Amino acid sequence: MVVSLTVKPILVYSTPERREATSWREWGGIQNEAQAIEEARRIEGELSSFKVEFPLSFLPISMVKSDEDCDKALSNDADVALIYGAGGSTSLLERLISSKRWNILFLRHRSGPLYLWYEIAHPRLLRKSSSDLPLETHLTVDDVVVDSYGKLAKMLRALFALKNTLGKKIVAIGGPSGWGIGYKAVELAKERWGLDVITVSYEPELADRIKKKLSDEGAVEKAEDLAKNYASRVLEMRTNPAFLTNSFLLYEVFEDILAEYGADALTINDCMTTIMPLAKTTACLPLSLINDEGKLAFCESDFVAIPAGILLHYVSGQPVFLNDPTFPHDGMVTVAHDTAPSMMGGKRHAVKLYTHFESDYGAAPQVLFEEGQQLTVVDPDFQEVKWLIFGAKVDRASDYPVCHSQMDIKIQGDWMKLLRDMRGFHWIITYGDYLDELTYALKKVGIEPETV
Repeated sequence: MVVSLTVKPILVYSTPERREATSWREWGGIQNEAQAIEEARRIEGELSSFKVEFPLSFLPISMVKSDEDCDKALSNDADVALIYGAGGSTSLLERLISSKRWNILFLRHRSGPLYLWYEIAHPRLLRKSSSDLPLETHLTVDDVVVDSYGKLAKMLRALFALKNTLGKKIVAIGGPSGWGIGYKAVELAKERWGLDVITVSYEPELADRIKKKLSDEGAVEKAEDLAKNYASRVLEMRTNPAFLTNSFLLYEVFEDILAEYGADALTINDCMTTIMPLAKTTACLPLSLINDEGKLAFCESDFVAIPAGILLHYVSGQPVFLNDPTFPHDGMVTVAHDTAPSMMGGKRHAVKLYTHFESDYGAAPQVLFEEGQQLTVVDPDFQEVKWLIFGAKVDRASDYPVCHSQMDIKIQGDWMKLLRDMRGFHWIITYGDYLDELTYALKKVGIEPETV
């Protein structure tokens, strides 16, 4: 269900004519048509070698030095206008900058011929030559990049994540909810992110599907085979094999539901009690397996945290871990939950299999996280206004009497600030460092990112 990000590169320039005894040209290394054509070719070469790990396509470059050129350049369905500000008037750039798409202004200082707008982007374009405060509403200082294609890659990764998060379809088994604030969280998630939430009832829909699977000899045989294969590669198994078989039957039920609704994201409400009598197991392992496939699966139907989980998934291109945090102290904190993906960071982790801790029932994985692994952590707030984001490292895969997939993590930054400013409840974690991308993306939807 992933959709590519489409980018339209646009070179804005001017070709001034010499006039005697007066200033006839502005700053910059692009002053004539031949230089502009050479610069367009340089840009095409740079973009052809621009490698990212997410789906991205560049439309043909447009060269713009007039209103007519501008109108032709904008006659496309691009998600992003990538404007190379070599020259041209303020009105030309303002004409290109639109509320209909995201806008990025690329400036050259040392990466090629110096651009005029390297000098005047801030006072003329952003502050309109009249203010000490920003006046341009569709381009901010965060949307300007100088020389760095590495920074540009992070910006485009963030926009790709936003495109795939906004309007995302997600199936909510047992209905949507939100930890602590219930349906207010669902309303806020729909308002801010436009999530398309599809409710699948426990009774009769899920119950009927589970009964059908349990009575299907072929489905049971397939689940038994999958369970044996899974059991053969876990380090330790401390649960009834029947729970494991039933977990794979429930996994197949979830996969059927996703396929029928054309979705690749799912969440379970009231998964502590309601689903167990129906499925004769817990939802922990099926959700872990779905996450390992590159899809999205969350327990507890917590729409306070689910938007953060979707966004971080697309930012990182990896599975994410919805977890319960504990009390930060002395620079560290413990996080845990029973639905962790085993494919964190794109490689399979060692797993032990137990019963779900709180119920001592079903099948729940203990993923053994890698010591020293860099993490990105998101703590979303109840009001969808300000999210805490911070880096951390795995101190160790712990073994406390809590949800089995757990780790002590070392907080990178001011842990006292984290303690004072914690919000919401569930956190979202992925491997790697994506704080820059998150910061850029969150500002686009009006959420304030706050780091510690």
